[in-house]
Amino acid sequence: MKKHNFNAGPSILPREVIENAAQAILDFNGSGLSLMEISHRAKDFQPVVDEAVALFKELLNIPEGYSVLFLGGGASMEFCMVPYNFLEKKAAYLNTGTWAKKAMKEAKGFGETIEVASSEKDGYTYIPKNYEVPADADYFHITTNNTIYGTELHADPDVNVPLVGDMSSDIFSRPVDVSKYICIYGGAQKNLAPAGVTFVIVKNDALGKVSRYIPTMLNYQTHVDKGSMFNTPPVVPIYVALQTLRWVKAQGGVEEMQRRAQARAKLLYDEIDRNKLFRGTVTNVEDRSLMNICFVMADEYKDLEADFLKFATERGMVGIKGHRSVGGFRASCYNALPIESVQALVDCMQEFEKLH
Repeated sequence: MKKHNFNAGPSILPREVIENAAQAILDFNGSGLSLMEISHRAKDFQPVVDEAVALFKELLNIPEGYSVLFLGGGASMEFCMVPYNFLEKKAAYLNTGTWAKKAMKEAKGFGETIEVASSEKDGYTYIPKNYEVPADADYFHITTNNTIYGTELHADPDVNVPLVGDMSSDIFSRPVDVSKYICIYGGAQKNLAPAGVTFVIVKNDALGKVSRYIPTMLNYQTHVDKGSMFNTPPVVPIYVALQTLRWVKAQGGVEEMQRRAQARAKLLYDEIDRNKLFRGTVTNVEDRSLMNICFVMADEYKDLEADFLKFATERGMVGIKGHRSVGGFRASCYNALPIESVQALVDCMQEFEKLH
């Protein structure tokens, strides 16, 4: 049976990326050694990092004066690295979900931290609007896509302070105005690579402005100076990231990824809105995520939730169970997911509807 991978992360990768990585794990560049056993200092590996950085800059149209880093620790490590490197007096945060709240918690250990707005009391079912960011904030932190709750910012906000963005789950799914940001970061295990590498895009002249001592490994400048090679980088995930970046470029870049994301999302949201058995969980339609489409059984059919999960799983749908903290269903539709998989889920929902 064909499997349709809606996992939220680690998640689907393009088939050719997996095949290329599998070959390199057996024999990297004809070296007779596995990608898993080569030195990160090997002459054949430096070009991998160089090309991955170049493709990051090309695909996202990153201006001069920014560095692209490949680090460990996941996005959760960045929750403290960001305030370590940028928070001198005050930081502002938009609380749109679990990960935004965790990022804000870490910042509170470094200085005054302002929550400019939150949708927590309403279950994070929308993106707050009409908030004010303090003009004296060192930065304003946003989480652009909220995997658990299915909300997303679809454009880079216009604010009067530097932006920091956690783009773990929607990087390369739309064009980004990087010039508005001093830092963009994310775990790679959604749209880029397997777990184990974190990408950071950092504005060079924003570094070195805080007065505190920053431990060497937590200082972005360390990794800028050493080209992500200060300590042994996660070689295999970086190689997979390169393969994915090549794939994105070959498919038509982030503009094409955005077009596909919109098509997938429209197909599934239209069915959620039409089908009497289901309802979407995001209250503002304009805030609906294109990456993580969250829905539940309609109230009068709540007792069918387990039945539908079993029904869909038996038909090859993988990973559609909602996050343990909210329940329901979540179809994660990352860049590599073919629209045929979304159609298969829609067919499943319609078939289940006919039975009930």
